[in-house]
Amino acid sequence: MNLKHKLDEHEVFGRVAETSFRLGLESYVVGGYVRDLVLGRPSKDIDFTCVGSGIHLAQEVAKTYQEHVPLSVFKNFGTAMLKLDDWELEFVGARKESYRTESRKPIVEDGTLMEDLERRDFTINAMAISLNRENYGELVDPFDGLGDMKRKLIRTPLEPGITFSDDPLRMMRAVRFAAQLNFDIDADTFYALSENASRLQIISAERIIDELNKIILTPKPSYGFKLLFASKLLHEFFPEMVELQGVDSVDDKSHKDNFYHTLQVLDNVCQTSDDLWLRWAAIMHDIAKPATKRFSPKVGWTFHGHEDKGAKMTPGIFRRLKLPMDDRMKYVQKLVRLHLRPIALVKDEVTDSALRRLLFDAGNDIEDLMKLCRADITSKNNKKVQRYLENFDKVDQKLKEVEEKDQIRNFQPPVSGEEIMATFGIPPSKIIGDIKEEIKEAILEGRIQNNPEEARALMLKIALEKGLSPIEKS
Repeated sequence: MNLKHKLDEHEVFGRVAETSFRLGLESYVVGGYVRDLVLGRPSKDIDFTCVGSGIHLAQEVAKTYQEHVPLSVFKNFGTAMLKLDDWELEFVGARKESYRTESRKPIVEDGTLMEDLERRDFTINAMAISLNRENYGELVDPFDGLGDMKRKLIRTPLEPGITFSDDPLRMMRAVRFAAQLNFDIDADTFYALSENASRLQIISAERIIDELNKIILTPKPSYGFKLLFASKLLHEFFPEMVELQGVDSVDDKSHKDNFYHTLQVLDNVCQTSDDLWLRWAAIMHDIAKPATKRFSPKVGWTFHGHEDKGAKMTPGIFRRLKLPMDDRMKYVQKLVRLHLRPIALVKDEVTDSALRRLLFDAGNDIEDLMKLCRADITSKNNKKVQRYLENFDKVDQKLKEVEEKDQIRNFQPPVSGEEIMATFGIPPSKIIGDIKEEIKEAILEGRIQNNPEEARALMLKIALEKGLSPIEKS
């Protein structure tokens, strides 16, 4: 296969080819850019390999531009990077690698193109396009990566057990590529995942979570999670999710498999949002069901309080997985804690007070909460699903009506602590918080409107009951 017509679409390939010829270097386009070019996927990252110094080649290519081109050199890694508008060009010399069992960092030596390609993770990433005059544009494909693309198969160039033992992060990458491309994993390659799963222990949590988040951001992440589960990779870093799997039965009473339910909820969320943290809320929403599972002969299986327990578990799981401990974690925690609340509001006799409280607690995340709740309807009975969705439509309408009327979302009590202290001439104390809480409760219960006039009138009434009198103004 000759891809010269593809290379001609961007002038940089001819420029690198001419520079390489002038320097007497063999050079090639390699790796992910070649894969994406064949698959017709857009890519702005181009990797160039030469038999010689990649840094020197990058420096000479940069000189061919009249305008200044940002050049970054990483001598310790033998690489250099050029930035052209929104393109990133990385240059490296061909190399071979060897590994020690306790580390995924290789011992690197200069090598041939073939040695460079065989060290790569998968056959679809072990292809190159020649930039040399005698065969410019020719595809170099020693491991039949092109055939594996046609077969939609993830396979390692060399023996998979060695490939994964050398660099265990490649196991996560195998699942990630399978999920992103909707490919299968070759049988021998998948067997090696299971055999080497424990090797993930030498990989940092940051590298693992980076790959996991890429899986979560695929159009149907359940596929990636099923591969992680079946290969036992998930067991190595996310045991809480693994514990969701399985069905218990007592006296012919069973509960659903909460692992596969969670994956369906996750896929459902992906149909309405590409937000990573809403997807994490879907993953976490039932995470505490194993810890709260109880059986009662009268009602069967229950998971009482799993929403509160799950919210408490969220910070610890995020911290261990090296996920952010900022507002993104708090957002996930909030949705986990509230995810059952809208279900209770589907009854026709729901009160405005309950709606106000949900709006107050959810704030600006109410729309995402409703997306999660809709995604949580996973019955195989289509009529039942449709009935629940129609009920949620009613809840949505009721929430909009109450919000328009009462302006509850993210509201701050109309009377501040400073105003209470100034009105009654008292220092900071518990009584101020008590007055503010009573005013908030009165607004949420609908006893007063959410405005300063009614709030101040109630403030005076509460204060009088507590023995406080407003100070006279001179």
